[in-house]
Amino acid sequence: MTCFQIRCTLTCFGRIENLSQKLHRMCCDGFCSVADKMETKETDEVEKLKSKLMSAWHNVKYSWVLKSKTAFSRNSPVFLLGKCYHFTAVDDESPTESCTAEALDDDVVTGNADGFRKDFTSRVWLTYREEFPTLPGSTITSDCGWGCTLRAGQMILAQALLLHILGRDWTWSEAMTLEPLDTETWTSSAARRLVATLEASIQGERVQVTQQPLCAAQGGAKEADSYLQEAYHRTIVSWFGDGPSALLGIHRLVQLGMTSGKRAGDWYGPAVMAHILRKAVDEAVDAMLKGISVYVAQDCTVYSADVIDSHSGQTGSHSDPQGLNSEAAPDSRAVIILIPVRLGGEKINPEYLSFVKSILSLEYCIGIIGGKPKQAYYFVGFQDDSLIYMDPHYCQSFVDVSTSDFPLQSFHCPSPKKMPFSKMDPSCTIGFYSKNVEHYERISTELSKILQPSSKEKYPAFTFMKGHGKDYELSTGIEKREWPFIRDTRKAGTTLGDFVLL
Repeated sequence: MTCFQIRCTLTCFGRIENLSQKLHRMCCDGFCSVADKMETKETDEVEKLKSKLMSAWHNVKYSWVLKSKTAFSRNSPVFLLGKCYHFTAVDDESPTESCTAEALDDDVVTGNADGFRKDFTSRVWLTYREEFPTLPGSTITSDCGWGCTLRAGQMILAQALLLHILGRDWTWSEAMTLEPLDTETWTSSAARRLVATLEASIQGERVQVTQQPLCAAQGGAKEADSYLQEAYHRTIVSWFGDGPSALLGIHRLVQLGMTSGKRAGDWYGPAVMAHILRKAVDEAVDAMLKGISVYVAQDCTVYSADVIDSHSGQTGSHSDPQGLNSEAAPDSRAVIILIPVRLGGEKINPEYLSFVKSILSLEYCIGIIGGKPKQAYYFVGFQDDSLIYMDPHYCQSFVDVSTSDFPLQSFHCPSPKKMPFSKMDPSCTIGFYSKNVEHYERISTELSKILQPSSKEKYPAFTFMKGHGKDYELSTGIEKREWPFIRDTRKAGTTLGDFVLL
């Protein structure tokens, strides 16, 4: 890059920063003046204008991000959802079988850098979106700035469905064709979106922005099996579309959250997210989703009899609490086990580092809904003392997944990110996938060994108990029990994500 190009770039970013500051002041301080000028108009028109201005600000905040390459050590193994990779490996034929954290001591290598990149990129990446249909009970058309936990929850559920339908060894055929997200690509697209949004705010018109794929798609599948796998892959992504008809989309999740006091624009904690996901899967009408259910642990305790009942289809939905209409054969349903936990007090307890690493090295782990304070991530692996995660904090354009050939590129991320374990928020939800009762017995046995607390920890992150949890009838008191981590505005001093600490 020449000196002239550097000066131009710095000047450009200086103007961008100045514009973003002005826009932020306009969004934060100008709403009253806008309302005064529009006294004769309807209140909903004012709300729509506010929403557009705030959306424009979020476009600046979450699109103009200087991307830097994530540094990985060549001397330490990398774990990704139960698979181990080493970046010094040169044997492309190395099998990518699951391994445990003991590989850190035994130098077991099961994959190389290309294998890691292909595996990571094949995971479904769900981020902020803009210009999608209005969310229920609001005028909001973007989840920028508040929906990161919803997106992290969608990603952990998407991984469970990939595992359930396609298996852990599946990778996307086009994973290696995606280009890294660089500064120029994101800056130029953000600038176009900002201009379009500002014009829409001034003219009062809705501007449709065409989604530009990150790279050209390659040819169709060569074999019928590959074609079928890609069809399943596309179906899974479509379930998480940003529209009212998507079974597991943000519209559906917001609607379910409304039944328990949450609204579009509110912040969702990882524990609340677990219960919303359970309801979404429980009430999904697609035949492919009838063979899987979600179990959410109560008070950091997994009751084995309840999980086994879920496997056999004996645990029904709210409309069918006894499971009388369940079409699943005995022991034929898979179960997604979500465990809300708190790994420390105000800050993360460093003694839980080895526990988190052990969890992420298990083949049946589907990741962790966590993050930093007020900033949710989807943790999928680790290297040394750093966690590897997928970041939902990127604003992308709405993609209509109802079409048969919608672009898949924006639903996959080629750029992994790392974060020191010490920065992790203690509130999180851990996820596991259990295929059947026999598989669950193995999971509970292995996890019970990992959960043995050290002398410094004193208490395990969660526990397994035989028997059933308490049975509750549907009532007001039960709703509070089922959603224990939602702020009650009538009580002072309660905070989102409250836990009872031992």
